[in-house]
Amino acid sequence: MINRRSFITGIKGNKLTREEIKFLKKYKPWGIILFSRNLKNIKQIQNLTKKIKKIFNDRNYPIMIDQEGGRVNRLDNLISFDHLTSEYFGNLFMKNKKEFDLIYKLFIDKTSFLLTNLGININTVPVLDLRYKGSSNIIGNRSYSKDPKIVSKIGDICIKNYRKNSIGTVIKHIPGHGLAKVDSHHFTPIINKNLNFLMKRDFKVFKSKNSLFAMTAHVIFSKIDKENTVTHSKKIIKIIRNKIKFRNLLISDDLSMKSLKYSLKQNTIKAFKAGCNLALHCNGNIKEMHIVANNSPKVNSFISKKTSEFYKNLS
Repeated sequence: MINRRSFITGIKGNKLTREEIKFLKKYKPWGIILFSRNLKNIKQIQNLTKKIKKIFNDRNYPIMIDQEGGRVNRLDNLISFDHLTSEYFGNLFMKNKKEFDLIYKLFIDKTSFLLTNLGININTVPVLDLRYKGSSNIIGNRSYSKDPKIVSKIGDICIKNYRKNSIGTVIKHIPGHGLAKVDSHHFTPIINKNLNFLMKRDFKVFKSKNSLFAMTAHVIFSKIDKENTVTHSKKIIKIIRNKIKFRNLLISDDLSMKSLKYSLKQNTIKAFKAGCNLALHCNGNIKEMHIVANNSPKVNSFISKKTSEFYKNLS
């Protein structure tokens, strides 16, 4: 583990190219993230994840996916989750708690069963962003509710049930993306609320979450740090560590997103300087992958320790 580098990379297609195999062997990224472009059918996905794990000689090698349900369904070639949005589960939680407990557990159990059989061991859920009227639809029905208490409670249930199924979770987008008026894939959201407001609502939802991983929001909280998105902000990552009290592995959101205004090299360096533990790069562009790899440090003892905790939960 100590020889690996502190980044997570995407790959281009549904099988590894020679160039990608060479890249993985040379740079040894901490983990890999898969998208719909990589996932054709069950046998192909199993072959792909086996090949990745064989390269690292590690049956527990971290392989990640965004499998939220609803419109964020990377397994759309295999199964439909169109109606099983976070909003649906949030409404069900309010309407009929017993029915929610049964259906949500079933949803997580079946999702976990599928992921495990495909060789995937981390799901980037739950989305803990609050739903706000007038905000960008990039969150929208991916949010459980506008009520922080409901989002927090369902988040705990989500993390607990995935853990029981030996799937790691990534709470996102810490410390809150719900107030963003624009999509951070394309623009830089600027949120003007003060810390007192945020600690009572958006930030509060992320407190005391028993998840080994969290993903940063590419948003600027201008009353706290007017220059930097969370991913690049020492001030806000200090709040995440000291006030929100998230003490586990902090993963940047995708460094190729347009919300970040620097070069990819600077985006990578600044994420680590701010306090991110792992840098995420998703698009599978091999030239960009080299830039991220060359600017990502070797895995340190803290990351190794937390990774060992993750591995322990898989066994």
